[in-house]
Amino acid sequence: MSATKIIHSVPSDPLTGSISVPVYQTSTFVQEAPGVHKGFDYARSNNPTRKALEDIVAQLEGGDAGFAFATGLAAIDSVLKLLSAGDEIVAVDDIYGGAYRLFTHVYEKLGIDVKYVDTTDVENLAHEVTSRTKLIWIESPTNPTLKVSDIEAISRIAKSVNALLVVDNTFASPIAQKPIDLGADIVIHSGTKYIGGHSDLVAGLVVTRTEELSEKIKFVQNASGGVLGPWDCFLTIRGIETLDLRFRKQCENALEVARYLEGHPLVSAVFYPGLENHKNHDIAKAQQNGLYGGIVSFVLKEDTQDAANAFVSGTQYFKLAESLGGVKSLLCHPAQMTHASIPREKRLSAGITDSLIRLSCGIEEAVDLIKDLENTFIKVSRTKEAVAF
Repeated sequence: MSATKIIHSVPSDPLTGSISVPVYQTSTFVQEAPGVHKGFDYARSNNPTRKALEDIVAQLEGGDAGFAFATGLAAIDSVLKLLSAGDEIVAVDDIYGGAYRLFTHVYEKLGIDVKYVDTTDVENLAHEVTSRTKLIWIESPTNPTLKVSDIEAISRIAKSVNALLVVDNTFASPIAQKPIDLGADIVIHSGTKYIGGHSDLVAGLVVTRTEELSEKIKFVQNASGGVLGPWDCFLTIRGIETLDLRFRKQCENALEVARYLEGHPLVSAVFYPGLENHKNHDIAKAQQNGLYGGIVSFVLKEDTQDAANAFVSGTQYFKLAESLGGVKSLLCHPAQMTHASIPREKRLSAGITDSLIRLSCGIEEAVDLIKDLENTFIKVSRTKEAVAF
């Protein structure tokens, strides 16, 4: 969807002509007679502001319908509720820590088994699926090592065992990647990130391929009630209007930052799909519309938690915080923050080492972000030299 179509997918208000979507801050709606209303009866079931957001998100992803939830994890939870005891999930090994916690500590206790595999190896994935596999769950790119999986090839594997393919598209955004066009059945977003874009809300979004899946997710949404409130729906819509501009600038910044880090003597590895030496660069180039996202991860040569702590505590423009995708640059230490719920052995096997640092590039000038990193490297080096002396 072009920037023009994104902007004009946001409707003006048919009642008043308001150019922005109104915030319908109401819990209920007056009915003409029992069951006779204007499409809205109770705010958990539906709300005009939320419906506008859900319709826009469905258009963004090219799906049948969209659904807005209170958080990204609430969105993930709604999809998992399609499963029954005895079903199996095959999930990407480098998975978001919150999703791992939900899978392991909630759904495995309910009789749903989960296997974690490197989904960049399609043949390996093909060997792991069984007749019990009902969901194949991938992030592409992954959080935080930015592995990229071949969505189209994986969709064929999913169909071969009658499983649904779920793609967390948070890191690519609908600007770079359309998983439904590549064969995905369900797309997940943490709307908190690029789609909201200003670090001022939390939201989760689900987009479904078919009417049948839409009806199932709608039932879960209404039955469970984890809906996004109208004010946060309004903020998310406002974020969508500038998504194309923001995301492209963040991609430009991230590529420059990645190239800088690639040549730094204190860095042992850089993870960014836009680098030609990234092992999944070719598939990323093919399925991400030449846009590789605003996230860069790197590993310090001194691969210790202490080294990582010193670095993430020393930057000026990159603020130490959870989350990503906002207009202001952030950084975090996944092992202690976003992925702390994953056991260390599993983290290491997925490539999340003790000194891996994740950067979320904002819309500042790239030269200033690089200078900030350079100053931090100098500061950390001097501190280390002083302690050694």
